[in-house]
Amino acid sequence: MAKLVFIAEKVNVPNFDTEKLERWLYEVIKSHGKEPGNLTYIFCDDEYILDVNKKFLQHDYYTDIITFDYSTHRRVSGDMVISLDTVRSNSVLFGKPYQNELLRVVVHGVLHLCGINDKGPGEREIMEHHENMALAMLPQDIYLHDYETQL
Repeated sequence: MAKLVFIAEKVNVPNFDTEKLERWLYEVIKSHGKEPGNLTYIFCDDEYILDVNKKFLQHDYYTDIITFDYSTHRRVSGDMVISLDTVRSNSVLFGKPYQNELLRVVVHGVLHLCGINDKGPGEREIMEHHENMALAMLPQDIYLHDYETQL
């Protein structure tokens, strides 16, 4: 049985409607011909993700998400570490609402687990296309209430 888990490291977990978020993510996974497995989201601050980046990837920079892929065959499973600080910075940089940017990052990790990359030539555009397709599948009222009031 697939399981969706949220963990918070030095931040509050976003106030998602967990059932709606889980259905959406599983629908995205299935739309890529895969089966949902265990997904863990670790929400954190910039310092935490920098430590993870250094320790596991030998990268000395901040990022919005790091995805650890434990998928097997068609079953999609993994851990996704998301810096809410960087998501907020990126929302300002790109002129997007914070809630939208957070959901884009949340699904970005799942798309990586489905086999979509974004580092090679032309891959960023492919990833953005899949992000947009996934966001078009997003149910209404995915947040239990206005997340911005919690910050």
